Amino acid sequence: MNKGLALLGVLLVAAAAYMMLNPQSGGTDMGGAETAMTASSIEPTTGFIDDERIKNAESEPGNWLAFGRTYEEQRHSPLTQINKDTVGQLGLAWFKDMNTNRALEATPIVVDGTMYFTSTWSKVYAVDAITGETIWMYDPKVPGEWARRACCDVVNRGVAVYNGRVYVGTLDGRLVALDAATGGVVWDVDTLIDRTRFYTITGAPRVANGKVFIGNGGAEFGVRGYVTAYDAETGDQAWRFFTVPGDPSLPFEHAEMELAAKTWKGGSWWEFGGGGMVWNSIVYDPDFDSLYIGVGNGSPWTRVIRSPGGGDNLFLSSIVALDANTGEMKWYYQTTPGDNWDFTAVQDIALADMEVDGEMRKVLLQAPKNGFFYVLDRADGKLLRAHKFATVTWASHVDMETGRPVLNPELDYQDNAKWILPGPLGAHNWQAMSVDVDAGVVDIPAQDNPLIYGMSDEWQKTGIYKRNPGSWNTGVEFGRITQLFLDNIAEQPTPKGYLKAFDPLTGKDKWVVEIPHYWNGGVLSSAGGLVFQGDALGMLTAYDKDTGEARWQYNTFTSMLAPPITFELDGVQYLSILTGTGGADLFSGEPLPPVAEHASLTYNNYGRLLVFKIGGGAELPVPTVRDRSIPAQANLVASNEQIAAGELHYNNYCSVCHGLAVRSGGSIPDLRRMSEGTHSAFNQIVQDGLLAANGMAAFDDVVSDEDTSLIHHYVKARAEQDRLYAAGEVELPQLTWQ
Repeated sequence: MNKGLALLGVLLVAAAAYMMLNPQSGGTDMGGAETAMTASSIEPTTGFIDDERIKNAESEPGNWLAFGRTYEEQRHSPLTQINKDTVGQLGLAWFKDMNTNRALEATPIVVDGTMYFTSTWSKVYAVDAITGETIWMYDPKVPGEWARRACCDVVNRGVAVYNGRVYVGTLDGRLVALDAATGGVVWDVDTLIDRTRFYTITGAPRVANGKVFIGNGGAEFGVRGYVTAYDAETGDQAWRFFTVPGDPSLPFEHAEMELAAKTWKGGSWWEFGGGGMVWNSIVYDPDFDSLYIGVGNGSPWTRVIRSPGGGDNLFLSSIVALDANTGEMKWYYQTTPGDNWDFTAVQDIALADMEVDGEMRKVLLQAPKNGFFYVLDRADGKLLRAHKFATVTWASHVDMETGRPVLNPELDYQDNAKWILPGPLGAHNWQAMSVDVDAGVVDIPAQDNPLIYGMSDEWQKTGIYKRNPGSWNTGVEFGRITQLFLDNIAEQPTPKGYLKAFDPLTGKDKWVVEIPHYWNGGVLSSAGGLVFQGDALGMLTAYDKDTGEARWQYNTFTSMLAPPITFELDGVQYLSILTGTGGADLFSGEPLPPVAEHASLTYNNYGRLLVFKIGGGAELPVPTVRDRSIPAQANLVASNEQIAAGELHYNNYCSVCHGLAVRSGGSIPDLRRMSEGTHSAFNQIVQDGLLAANGMAAFDDVVSDEDTSLIHHYVKARAEQDRLYAAGEVELPQLTWQ
């Protein structure tokens, strides 16, 4: 049992649908709101970036013009002022408090001295890149209750800047065009095909050829995926490509859906939605005038429910090449046919020219969740390489003749629960990788994340799984997840995180750096011979690109997920990063050994924008360690049967945000530490939506008043167990009442 509790905090799933008792702002002002060294010396830019500027981004390396710096999205900078010899002098130039304790995931865009980026709740900022002074801020006023519809917190990964406008997708499914100079709204369009379903947008738009491209999230809740192109000038829809077929009794929206429908067999997937969301990776290729989209997982996760007759279920977990002007498909490659594990292929796609087998090819590179690194020919989608880059147990290898993974039959979880690697957080998630073509390596923030997969209790008992509107629909068991964990603890793989320089052609590691926590930040490489990454321990590190040796570290006191960027102004090179963790790892909650405790749990999840330069002398305030004591629980009158029932409801509706076993990971309120007033209002909050405007919508559509009381009993019981254990008054307590 000691091992059971020690490892419970590392159990992983894609997470976070809602946030109980948390202000919409994401927390209170941290103080030191806008620390600027000098007054603004930059005139507000018009943000005039056209296709030619982005195509020729290498000619102006001081800017960061697109999401991945250039259309190729390699995230490798040619700047050299910050290098192996000078990085020891790197210091903080300025910082800006973002007044949130939620995850910050954005990649800033830097154009001619102005930095554009997003914060939580899809807010957009334009700031002076030298001083941090705010030029303008835009708040799209996302309704607080929309947080419940978000799979993975109220995050946003950035904007696109194009022809004098800034484009942002909002959590509630809108695409907004802003004037780059003033932040004024030019147009605002609704991207959603069905507002009764739980769609969101968290990804950054892309721009090219007079169009803005955007996808959506929401597969866990049961929606249908698509990507849409809008006219950049007017906001009119140019085309839409669906990624999975709809109701087969209705006409197909386009020819590709007829092809896809043949690979879905039996069942009624369209009632569930089918999934296939394009929530992150959208990349434009000027060489072929193509748009490459990474497609997400199925809804539900389990194929036996959504497509009981089998089939590949196109275009789930696929890379699809579209004509950027018409939306017609050119080719596709499916990384995980018949996906059964939430193995999305929405992770970074990068483009490069590389010599493969003695021939120069224009290639596409991706390290998706499933643990295999893919090298494809961009002309036709031909598979050139598929090497493991992390620990993979679900498949032995990819057959290069068929392009299909060879499954491990021993890990079929339809009849018996099984630990599988990767788990739903993936061997690599959305955190950015970088590509150093000259060195022949890709720098990947990789991880080993196990999950105990088992079919839902409902399906096991009846062979039927009904869609649950308003809640997750994965098909795997969450209500009894703690019991599954304990029953299979001896087989659990050890979780870990690491940064690696990986050769995508040979599958060999040039070097690997292990990190004590698995959920770390994105990567930037540079011609200065360095690789930068922020990690869960709060350390921003510059690694030697040849050896992996740490050349410089800075303690931000906050865990990081966002990738660093670098830019140059007036002859000075800067390094910038946003701090704050959470996102898809909220379910895992408070980690325990052997996983290290992360900085945002130890201190606080301080959402900040940090900017560094050689000789920078600003200082961050040193935080105090959080008080994480648990108050004694009053009115512990529930029976074991009531607590057990409450555990099922909590795991099904609350744990994805507040953490497994009521152990919050630090960015969402920890329910074990509720005040007396909150305890008194518990049913009003959950049933009536007392805090809906702050992000905690009512759940009366999925849990009754009696169910809510049972959840409350379970929360108090877990709190008292952990309080007594921390005080040394009891041995390690039981974790389940079933």
